[in-house]
Amino acid sequence: MITSTCRSFIPPEYENDGQVFPERPRDQGTMYVEAEDKVTMNRVNEITFVKVSYVLGIIYNSKSGHTQLKWRHLKDDMGRLNGEASTNTMVNLYEAGALDRPFIRSIAARVREDQSLHH
Repeated sequence: MITSTCRSFIPPEYENDGQVFPERPRDQGTMYVEAEDKVTMNRVNEITFVKVSYVLGIIYNSKSGHTQLKWRHLKDDMGRLNGEASTNTMVNLYEAGALDRPFIRSIAARVREDQSLHH
């Protein structure tokens, strides 16, 4: 999700570094990484790239305001994602491998059910 936001201008040396994350201020749509240790590496446009160790959580709010997500670390590389996501965000999460096809189908079924109840 976060990578898709800045894919076009991420410095090449950070592209495959799993410890480098982009951050963005609240007025641009929040991208923030909570970690045990964080060092600012570089700034490009409104994005600041930080190198972190041991991610505790990630906050992502889209510029449009249609997506507000919080991820909290649970164990190893597993975590819990909470919030509301736009259709575009869901597609990005699926393409990034964060969501699988059965989960997307279950969400789509719930949306169809909700729509039929309200019509």
